[in-house]
Amino acid sequence: MTTNHKLENIRNIGFIAHIDAGKTTVTERVLFFAGRIHKIGGVDEGNTTMDWMAQERERGITITSAATTADWKQYNINIIDTPGHVDFTAEVERSLRILDGGVVVIDAVAGVQSQSETVWRQADKYNVPRICFINKMDRVGADYARAIDSIAQRLKANPVAIQVPIGSEDTFRGVVDLIDERAYIYQEDGPVAPEEGPVPEELIEDVRNYRLALIEKIAETDDDLMMKYLEDEEISKEELRQGLRQATIDYRIIPVLCGTALKHRGIQPLLDAIGDYLPSPMDVIPTQGTDPRTDEPLTRHASDEPFAALAFKTVSDPYIGRLVYFRVYSGHAVSGSMVYNSTKKQRERLGRLVLMNAQRREDLEDVYAGQIVAAVGLKDTITGDTICDIDNQVVLENITFPEPVVSIAIEPKSRGDQDKLSDALIKMADEDPTFKIVYDDETGQTVVSGMG
Repeated sequence: MTTNHKLENIRNIGFIAHIDAGKTTVTERVLFFAGRIHKIGGVDEGNTTMDWMAQERERGITITSAATTADWKQYNINIIDTPGHVDFTAEVERSLRILDGGVVVIDAVAGVQSQSETVWRQADKYNVPRICFINKMDRVGADYARAIDSIAQRLKANPVAIQVPIGSEDTFRGVVDLIDERAYIYQEDGPVAPEEGPVPEELIEDVRNYRLALIEKIAETDDDLMMKYLEDEEISKEELRQGLRQATIDYRIIPVLCGTALKHRGIQPLLDAIGDYLPSPMDVIPTQGTDPRTDEPLTRHASDEPFAALAFKTVSDPYIGRLVYFRVYSGHAVSGSMVYNSTKKQRERLGRLVLMNAQRREDLEDVYAGQIVAAVGLKDTITGDTICDIDNQVVLENITFPEPVVSIAIEPKSRGDQDKLSDALIKMADEDPTFKIVYDDETGQTVVSGMG
Protein backbone atom coordinates (compact mmCIF):
# COMPACT_ATOMS: atom_id res chain seq x y z
CA MET A 1 0.00 0.00 0.00
CA THR A 2 1.36 3.44 -0.91
CA THR A 3 1.30 6.36 1.54
CA ASN A 4 -1.90 7.62 -0.07
CA HIS A 5 -3.61 4.30 0.45
CA LYS A 6 -2.87 3.96 4.14
CA LEU A 7 -6.21 3.60 5.90
CA GLU A 8 -5.86 6.82 7.88
CA ASN A 9 -5.32 8.76 4.62
CA ILE A 10 -8.38 7.43 2.77
CA ARG A 11 -11.49 9.63 2.56
CA ASN A 12 -14.71 8.18 1.11
CA ILE A 13 -16.92 11.19 0.47
CA GLY A 14 -19.98 12.15 -1.52
CA PHE A 15 -21.21 15.48 -2.84
CA ILE A 16 -24.89 15.84 -1.94
CA ALA A 17 -27.28 18.75 -2.49
CA HIS A 18 -30.48 20.17 -3.94
CA ILE A 19 -30.60 20.23 -7.75
CA ASP A 20 -28.57 23.07 -9.33
CA ALA A 21 -26.57 23.90 -6.19
CA GLY A 22 -23.48 23.03 -8.23
CA LYS A 23 -22.36 19.55 -7.04
CA THR A 24 -21.07 18.40 -10.42
CA THR A 25 -19.22 21.69 -11.02
CA VAL A 26 -17.59 21.45 -7.57
CA THR A 27 -16.61 17.81 -8.27
CA GLU A 28 -15.14 18.78 -11.66
CA ARG A 29 -12.96 21.49 -10.04
CA VAL A 30 -11.89 19.13 -7.25
CA LEU A 31 -10.74 16.57 -9.86
CA PHE A 32 -8.89 19.26 -11.80
CA PHE A 33 -6.98 20.69 -8.82
CA ALA A 34 -6.19 17.18 -7.55
CA GLY A 35 -4.59 16.44 -10.95
CA ARG A 36 -7.10 13.72 -11.91
CA ILE A 37 -8.25 15.56 -15.05
CA HIS A 38 -6.34 18.10 -17.14
CA LYS A 39 -9.20 19.92 -18.81
CA ILE A 40 -12.17 21.37 -16.95
CA GLY A 41 -15.60 20.49 -18.33
CA GLY A 42 -18.80 22.44 -17.77
CA VAL A 43 -22.36 21.27 -17.09
CA ASP A 44 -23.72 23.75 -19.66
CA GLU A 45 -21.30 22.51 -22.33
CA GLY A 46 -22.21 18.90 -21.50
CA ASN A 47 -18.60 17.73 -21.14
CA THR A 48 -18.09 17.15 -17.40
CA THR A 49 -16.31 14.03 -16.20
CA MET A 50 -18.99 12.88 -13.77
CA ASP A 51 -22.08 13.49 -15.94
CA TRP A 52 -21.02 11.08 -18.67
CA MET A 53 -24.37 9.61 -19.76
CA ALA A 54 -25.91 11.10 -22.92
CA GLN A 55 -29.14 11.83 -21.02
CA GLU A 56 -27.21 13.73 -18.31
CA ARG A 57 -25.27 15.83 -20.81
CA GLU A 58 -28.39 16.64 -22.78
CA ARG A 59 -30.31 17.82 -19.71
CA GLY A 60 -27.42 19.27 -17.67
CA ILE A 61 -28.38 17.23 -14.59
CA THR A 62 -26.92 14.26 -12.72
CA ILE A 63 -29.03 11.09 -13.03
CA THR A 64 -26.73 8.35 -11.78
CA SER A 65 -24.13 8.64 -9.04
CA ALA A 66 -20.66 8.45 -10.59
CA ALA A 67 -17.59 7.29 -8.66
CA THR A 68 -14.02 8.47 -9.06
CA THR A 69 -10.84 8.82 -7.04
CA ALA A 70 -8.25 11.59 -6.66
CA ASP A 71 -5.11 12.26 -4.62
CA TRP A 72 -4.64 15.51 -2.71
CA LYS A 73 -1.47 16.01 -0.64
CA GLN A 74 -1.18 12.80 1.42
CA TYR A 75 -4.87 11.90 1.05
CA ASN A 76 -6.55 9.48 -1.31
CA ILE A 77 -10.12 10.75 -1.82
CA ASN A 78 -12.81 8.47 -3.25
CA ILE A 79 -15.61 10.68 -4.53
CA ILE A 80 -19.22 9.98 -5.44
CA ASP A 81 -21.21 12.73 -7.16
CA THR A 82 -24.92 12.12 -6.45
CA PRO A 83 -28.06 13.40 -8.23
CA GLY A 84 -30.10 16.28 -6.78
CA HIS A 85 -33.51 15.32 -8.24
CA VAL A 86 -35.86 13.51 -5.86
CA ASP A 87 -36.69 11.05 -8.68
CA PHE A 88 -33.20 9.59 -8.28
CA THR A 89 -33.29 9.44 -4.49
CA ALA A 90 -32.23 5.78 -4.51
CA GLU A 91 -28.87 6.84 -6.00
CA VAL A 92 -28.28 9.11 -2.99
CA GLU A 93 -29.51 6.44 -0.57
CA ARG A 94 -27.13 3.76 -1.79
CA SER A 95 -24.19 6.16 -1.99
CA LEU A 96 -24.67 7.41 1.58
CA ARG A 97 -24.83 3.83 2.89
CA ILE A 98 -21.21 3.20 1.87
CA LEU A 99 -19.66 6.66 2.41
CA ASP A 100 -17.77 7.84 5.49
CA GLY A 101 -18.33 11.57 4.99
CA GLY A 102 -20.32 14.05 2.93
CA VAL A 103 -19.88 17.51 1.43
CA VAL A 104 -23.24 19.28 1.31
CA VAL A 105 -23.23 21.94 -1.41
CA ILE A 106 -25.55 24.88 -0.66
CA ASP A 107 -26.49 27.75 -2.97
CA ALA A 108 -25.32 31.08 -1.45
CA VAL A 109 -28.45 32.84 -2.72
CA ALA A 110 -31.18 30.26 -2.02
CA GLY A 111 -29.68 28.75 1.15
CA VAL A 112 -31.11 25.38 2.23
CA GLN A 113 -33.71 24.10 -0.29
CA SER A 114 -36.27 21.29 -0.12
CA GLN A 115 -34.10 18.51 -1.55
CA SER A 116 -31.20 19.63 0.71
CA GLU A 117 -33.48 18.65 3.60
CA THR A 118 -34.20 15.22 2.06
CA VAL A 119 -30.52 14.36 1.49
CA TRP A 120 -29.69 15.68 4.97
CA ARG A 121 -32.19 13.26 6.52
CA GLN A 122 -30.73 10.43 4.43
CA ALA A 123 -27.24 11.33 5.72
CA ASP A 124 -28.61 11.41 9.30
CA LYS A 125 -30.02 7.91 8.82
CA TYR A 126 -26.55 6.52 8.04
CA ASN A 127 -24.74 8.80 10.58
CA VAL A 128 -22.58 10.40 7.90
CA PRO A 129 -20.41 13.27 9.24
CA ARG A 130 -20.45 16.22 6.85
CA ILE A 131 -19.11 19.65 6.00
CA CYS A 132 -20.99 22.37 4.09
CA PHE A 133 -19.70 24.29 1.09
CA ILE A 134 -21.61 27.51 0.35
CA ASN A 135 -21.26 27.70 -3.44
CA LYS A 136 -22.01 30.51 -5.93
CA MET A 137 -20.66 33.30 -3.68
CA ASP A 138 -20.22 35.39 -6.84
CA ARG A 139 -23.96 35.50 -7.63
CA VAL A 140 -26.11 38.58 -7.07
CA GLY A 141 -27.83 38.20 -3.71
CA ALA A 142 -25.22 35.80 -2.25
CA ASP A 143 -25.33 36.00 1.55
CA TYR A 144 -22.91 33.83 3.55
CA ALA A 145 -24.36 34.59 7.02
CA ARG A 146 -27.94 33.96 5.84
CA ALA A 147 -26.95 30.64 4.23
CA ILE A 148 -25.33 29.49 7.49
CA ASP A 149 -28.41 30.62 9.37
CA SER A 150 -30.63 28.52 7.07
CA ILE A 151 -28.52 25.41 7.92
CA ALA A 152 -29.21 25.97 11.63
CA GLN A 153 -32.90 26.83 11.15
CA ARG A 154 -34.03 24.35 8.50
CA LEU A 155 -31.68 21.42 9.13
CA LYS A 156 -31.55 21.78 12.94
CA ALA A 157 -27.77 21.37 12.70
CA ASN A 158 -24.89 23.10 14.47
CA PRO A 159 -23.02 24.91 11.64
CA VAL A 160 -19.88 26.89 12.38
CA ALA A 161 -17.98 29.05 9.87
CA ILE A 162 -14.32 28.07 9.50
CA GLN A 163 -13.85 30.67 6.74
CA VAL A 164 -14.94 34.25 6.12
CA PRO A 165 -15.48 35.36 2.50
CA ILE A 166 -13.43 38.27 1.15
CA GLY A 167 -16.00 40.35 -0.74
CA SER A 168 -19.35 39.13 -2.04
CA GLU A 169 -21.24 38.92 -5.36
CA ASP A 170 -19.01 40.37 -8.13
CA THR A 171 -16.33 41.44 -5.60
CA PHE A 172 -15.88 37.93 -4.13
CA ARG A 173 -12.16 37.25 -4.46
CA GLY A 174 -11.13 34.77 -1.77
CA VAL A 175 -11.49 33.49 1.79
CA VAL A 176 -9.93 33.95 5.23
CA ASP A 177 -9.09 30.75 7.12
CA LEU A 178 -10.27 31.33 10.71
CA ILE A 179 -7.98 28.78 12.35
CA ASP A 180 -4.76 29.98 10.67
CA GLU A 181 -5.96 33.60 10.39
CA ARG A 182 -4.58 33.80 6.86
CA ALA A 183 -6.22 35.17 3.71
CA TYR A 184 -6.30 33.25 0.43
CA ILE A 185 -6.92 35.65 -2.44
CA TYR A 186 -7.51 34.73 -6.09
CA GLN A 187 -5.91 37.41 -8.25
CA GLU A 188 -7.06 35.97 -11.59
CA ASP A 189 -10.25 34.40 -12.94
CA GLY A 190 -8.71 31.17 -14.21
CA PRO A 191 -7.98 27.90 -12.38
CA VAL A 192 -5.02 29.21 -10.37
CA ALA A 193 -3.74 28.68 -6.84
CA PRO A 194 -4.69 31.46 -4.38
CA GLU A 195 -2.09 33.84 -2.97
CA GLU A 196 -1.64 33.58 0.79
CA GLY A 197 -1.38 36.74 2.86
CA PRO A 198 -2.48 38.56 6.02
CA VAL A 199 -6.16 39.25 6.82
CA PRO A 200 -7.36 42.36 4.88
CA GLU A 201 -7.72 45.46 7.13
CA GLU A 202 -11.48 45.81 6.59
CA LEU A 203 -12.12 42.23 7.77
CA ILE A 204 -10.02 42.16 10.97
CA GLU A 205 -13.02 42.87 13.24
CA ASP A 206 -15.27 40.32 11.46
CA VAL A 207 -12.57 37.66 11.55
CA ARG A 208 -12.01 38.21 15.29
CA ASN A 209 -15.74 37.78 16.03
CA TYR A 210 -16.14 34.71 13.79
CA ARG A 211 -12.98 33.16 15.28
CA LEU A 212 -14.20 33.65 18.86
CA ALA A 213 -17.50 31.95 17.94
CA LEU A 214 -15.52 29.07 16.35
CA ILE A 215 -13.28 28.60 19.41
CA GLU A 216 -16.31 28.68 21.72
CA LYS A 217 -18.18 26.03 19.70
CA ILE A 218 -15.13 23.74 19.52
CA ALA A 219 -14.48 24.18 23.27
CA GLU A 220 -18.08 23.16 24.02
CA THR A 221 -17.35 19.70 22.59
CA ASP A 222 -14.07 19.04 24.45
CA ASP A 223 -13.61 19.22 28.26
CA ASP A 224 -9.87 19.97 28.14
CA LEU A 225 -10.35 22.81 25.66
CA MET A 226 -13.30 24.09 27.71
CA MET A 227 -11.04 24.41 30.79
CA LYS A 228 -8.44 26.30 28.75
CA TYR A 229 -11.14 28.52 27.27
CA LEU A 230 -12.64 29.37 30.67
CA GLU A 231 -9.22 30.10 32.16
CA ASP A 232 -8.34 32.33 29.18
CA GLU A 233 -5.39 30.12 28.21
CA GLU A 234 -4.09 30.16 24.65
CA ILE A 235 -5.58 27.28 22.54
CA SER A 236 -3.12 26.32 19.79
CA LYS A 237 -4.12 26.01 16.12
CA GLU A 238 -3.30 22.30 16.24
CA GLU A 239 -5.62 21.79 19.25
CA LEU A 240 -8.38 23.69 17.45
CA ARG A 241 -7.94 21.54 14.34
CA GLN A 242 -7.93 18.31 16.34
CA GLY A 243 -10.96 19.43 18.37
CA LEU A 244 -12.87 20.44 15.23
CA ARG A 245 -12.02 17.14 13.51
CA GLN A 246 -13.30 15.09 16.46
CA ALA A 247 -16.46 17.22 16.81
CA THR A 248 -17.18 16.83 13.07
CA ILE A 249 -16.69 13.04 13.17
CA ASP A 250 -18.91 12.83 16.29
CA TYR A 251 -21.49 14.86 14.34
CA ARG A 252 -21.59 17.68 16.88
CA ILE A 253 -20.37 20.45 14.56
CA ILE A 254 -20.79 21.09 10.82
CA PRO A 255 -17.80 23.13 9.52
CA VAL A 256 -18.86 25.62 6.81
CA LEU A 257 -16.69 26.84 3.92
CA CYS A 258 -17.45 29.00 0.91
CA GLY A 259 -16.42 29.65 -2.68
CA THR A 260 -17.57 29.70 -6.27
CA ALA A 261 -16.82 26.52 -8.18
CA LEU A 262 -17.62 28.01 -11.58
CA LYS A 263 -14.82 30.56 -11.10
CA HIS A 264 -12.50 28.00 -9.43
CA ARG A 265 -12.43 29.85 -6.10
CA GLY A 266 -12.32 28.17 -2.71
CA ILE A 267 -11.68 24.64 -4.04
CA GLN A 268 -8.15 24.08 -2.66
CA PRO A 269 -9.23 25.01 0.91
CA LEU A 270 -12.23 22.67 0.48
CA LEU A 271 -9.87 19.81 -0.44
CA ASP A 272 -7.76 20.63 2.64
CA ALA A 273 -10.90 20.56 4.82
CA ILE A 274 -11.96 17.17 3.41
CA GLY A 275 -8.59 15.76 4.50
CA ASP A 276 -8.48 17.63 7.82
CA TYR A 277 -12.02 17.17 9.13
CA LEU A 278 -13.82 14.28 7.43
CA PRO A 279 -13.25 10.75 8.79
CA SER A 280 -11.06 7.97 7.43
CA PRO A 281 -12.48 4.39 7.45
CA MET A 282 -10.75 3.95 10.84
CA ASP A 283 -12.60 6.90 12.43
CA VAL A 284 -16.13 5.71 11.77
CA ILE A 285 -18.09 3.14 13.78
CA PRO A 286 -17.04 -0.40 12.66
CA THR A 287 -19.60 -1.87 10.28
CA GLN A 288 -22.17 -4.24 11.78
CA GLY A 289 -23.34 -7.54 10.36
CA THR A 290 -24.64 -10.98 11.29
CA ASP A 291 -23.33 -14.52 10.95
CA PRO A 292 -25.53 -16.14 8.23
CA ARG A 293 -25.30 -19.54 9.95
CA THR A 294 -26.18 -18.52 13.52
CA ASP A 295 -27.65 -14.97 13.19
CA GLU A 296 -25.15 -13.85 15.85
CA PRO A 297 -24.18 -10.16 15.52
CA LEU A 298 -20.69 -9.61 14.07
CA THR A 299 -18.50 -6.52 13.72
CA ARG A 300 -16.01 -5.88 10.93
CA HIS A 301 -13.19 -3.39 11.58
CA ALA A 302 -11.29 -1.75 8.75
CA SER A 303 -8.02 -3.32 9.95
CA ASP A 304 -6.62 -6.74 8.96
CA GLU A 305 -9.80 -8.74 9.38
CA PRO A 306 -11.19 -11.26 6.81
CA PHE A 307 -12.52 -9.83 3.53
CA ALA A 308 -16.04 -8.34 3.62
CA ALA A 309 -17.61 -5.91 1.12
CA LEU A 310 -21.05 -4.55 0.26
CA ALA A 311 -22.31 -4.27 -3.33
CA PHE A 312 -24.11 -0.94 -3.69
CA LYS A 313 -24.65 -0.53 -7.42
CA THR A 314 -24.83 -2.63 -10.60
CA VAL A 315 -24.39 -1.22 -14.09
CA SER A 316 -24.63 -2.84 -17.52
CA ASP A 317 -21.59 -1.61 -19.39
CA PRO A 318 -21.86 -1.93 -23.20
CA TYR A 319 -18.17 -2.89 -23.51
CA ILE A 320 -17.35 -5.17 -20.62
CA GLY A 321 -20.74 -6.42 -19.45
CA ARG A 322 -22.08 -6.27 -15.92
CA LEU A 323 -20.15 -4.08 -13.46
CA VAL A 324 -20.80 -4.42 -9.73
CA TYR A 325 -19.62 -1.52 -7.56
CA PHE A 326 -18.71 -2.44 -4.00
CA ARG A 327 -17.17 -0.90 -0.89
CA VAL A 328 -14.57 -3.00 0.95
CA TYR A 329 -15.14 -2.82 4.70
CA SER A 330 -12.41 -5.18 5.89
CA GLY A 331 -9.58 -7.38 4.66
CA HIS A 332 -8.32 -7.58 1.10
CA ALA A 333 -9.06 -9.61 -2.05
CA VAL A 334 -7.16 -10.40 -5.22
CA SER A 335 -8.42 -10.18 -8.80
CA GLY A 336 -9.60 -13.61 -10.01
CA SER A 337 -10.13 -15.05 -6.51
CA MET A 338 -13.22 -16.87 -5.29
CA VAL A 339 -15.49 -15.03 -2.83
CA TYR A 340 -18.75 -15.96 -1.15
CA ASN A 341 -22.04 -14.10 -1.63
CA SER A 342 -23.43 -14.61 1.88
CA THR A 343 -26.78 -12.98 1.02
CA LYS A 344 -27.46 -15.48 -1.81
CA LYS A 345 -25.37 -18.30 -0.26
CA GLN A 346 -23.40 -18.75 -3.51
CA ARG A 347 -19.75 -18.75 -4.50
CA GLU A 348 -18.72 -16.07 -6.98
CA ARG A 349 -15.51 -15.22 -8.82
CA LEU A 350 -14.06 -11.72 -8.61
CA GLY A 351 -13.11 -11.38 -12.27
CA ARG A 352 -11.51 -8.11 -13.29
CA LEU A 353 -11.19 -5.51 -10.56
CA VAL A 354 -11.39 -1.93 -11.80
CA LEU A 355 -10.99 1.50 -10.23
CA MET A 356 -13.62 3.77 -11.73
CA ASN A 357 -13.11 7.34 -12.87
CA ALA A 358 -16.72 8.09 -13.93
CA GLN A 359 -17.01 5.81 -17.01
CA ARG A 360 -13.25 5.27 -17.49
CA ARG A 361 -11.58 2.29 -15.84
CA GLU A 362 -8.17 1.35 -14.46
CA ASP A 363 -7.38 -2.32 -13.80
CA LEU A 364 -6.39 -3.35 -10.26
CA GLU A 365 -4.53 -6.42 -9.00
CA ASP A 366 -6.12 -6.35 -5.55
CA VAL A 367 -8.40 -4.30 -3.27
CA TYR A 368 -8.06 -3.26 0.35
CA ALA A 369 -10.34 -2.12 3.18
CA GLY A 370 -11.66 1.39 2.64
CA GLN A 371 -11.60 1.24 -1.16
CA ILE A 372 -14.59 1.72 -3.49
CA VAL A 373 -14.11 -0.31 -6.67
CA ALA A 374 -16.05 -2.26 -9.31
CA ALA A 375 -15.76 -5.87 -10.42
CA VAL A 376 -16.58 -7.71 -13.64
CA GLY A 377 -17.64 -11.34 -13.31
CA LEU A 378 -19.99 -11.30 -10.30
CA LYS A 379 -22.94 -12.94 -12.05
CA ASP A 380 -25.53 -13.16 -9.27
CA THR A 381 -24.51 -10.30 -6.97
CA ILE A 382 -26.96 -7.39 -6.89
CA THR A 383 -27.29 -4.13 -4.92
CA GLY A 384 -27.28 -4.77 -1.18
CA ASP A 385 -25.53 -8.18 -1.32
CA THR A 386 -22.52 -8.93 0.88
CA ILE A 387 -19.46 -10.63 -0.60
CA CYS A 388 -16.98 -12.08 1.86
CA ASP A 389 -14.37 -14.69 2.64
CA ILE A 390 -15.96 -18.17 2.51
CA ASP A 391 -14.38 -19.29 5.80
CA ASN A 392 -15.44 -16.12 7.63
CA GLN A 393 -18.98 -15.47 6.52
CA VAL A 394 -20.85 -12.29 7.39
CA VAL A 395 -23.99 -10.55 6.10
CA LEU A 396 -23.62 -6.76 6.31
CA GLU A 397 -26.58 -4.48 6.95
CA ASN A 398 -28.53 -4.07 3.70
CA ILE A 399 -29.56 -0.81 2.02
CA THR A 400 -33.22 0.15 2.43
CA PHE A 401 -34.94 1.88 -0.47
CA PRO A 402 -38.18 3.86 -0.59
CA GLU A 403 -41.23 2.25 -2.20
CA PRO A 404 -42.03 3.28 -5.82
CA VAL A 405 -44.52 6.14 -6.23
CA VAL A 406 -45.48 5.95 -9.93
CA SER A 407 -46.81 2.95 -11.90
CA ILE A 408 -47.42 2.62 -15.63
CA ALA A 409 -48.52 -0.23 -17.93
CA ILE A 410 -46.05 -1.10 -20.69
CA GLU A 411 -46.33 -3.32 -23.78
CA PRO A 412 -44.15 -3.99 -26.84
CA LYS A 413 -45.17 -2.60 -30.26
CA SER A 414 -45.01 -6.05 -31.83
CA ARG A 415 -44.82 -9.63 -30.59
CA GLY A 416 -41.26 -9.80 -31.93
CA ASP A 417 -40.19 -7.11 -29.48
CA GLN A 418 -41.45 -9.03 -26.44
CA ASP A 419 -38.08 -10.65 -25.66
CA LYS A 420 -36.16 -7.40 -26.21
CA LEU A 421 -38.53 -5.57 -23.86
CA SER A 422 -38.18 -8.27 -21.20
CA ASP A 423 -34.36 -8.12 -21.42
CA ALA A 424 -34.38 -4.32 -21.17
CA LEU A 425 -36.73 -4.35 -18.15
CA ILE A 426 -34.65 -6.99 -16.35
CA LYS A 427 -31.49 -4.91 -16.94
CA MET A 428 -33.22 -1.79 -15.60
CA ALA A 429 -34.48 -3.60 -12.51
CA ASP A 430 -30.96 -4.95 -11.96
CA GLU A 431 -29.51 -1.42 -12.02
CA ASP A 432 -32.27 0.42 -10.13
CA PRO A 433 -33.52 -1.22 -6.90
CA THR A 434 -36.62 1.05 -6.80
CA PHE A 435 -37.74 -0.10 -10.27
CA LYS A 436 -40.32 -2.91 -9.98
CA ILE A 437 -41.92 -5.07 -12.68
CA VAL A 438 -45.22 -6.86 -11.98
CA TYR A 439 -47.36 -8.91 -14.36
CA ASP A 440 -51.06 -8.28 -13.68
CA ASP A 441 -52.99 -11.49 -14.45
CA GLU A 442 -56.41 -9.80 -14.44
CA THR A 443 -55.60 -7.19 -17.08
CA GLY A 444 -52.86 -9.19 -18.81
CA GLN A 445 -50.55 -6.17 -18.55
CA THR A 446 -46.94 -5.71 -17.51
CA VAL A 447 -46.84 -2.89 -14.94
CA VAL A 448 -43.59 -1.05 -14.13
CA SER A 449 -43.22 1.13 -11.02
CA GLY A 450 -40.53 3.60 -10.06
CA MET A 451 -39.63 6.81 -8.22
CA GLY A 452 -40.54 9.28 -10.96
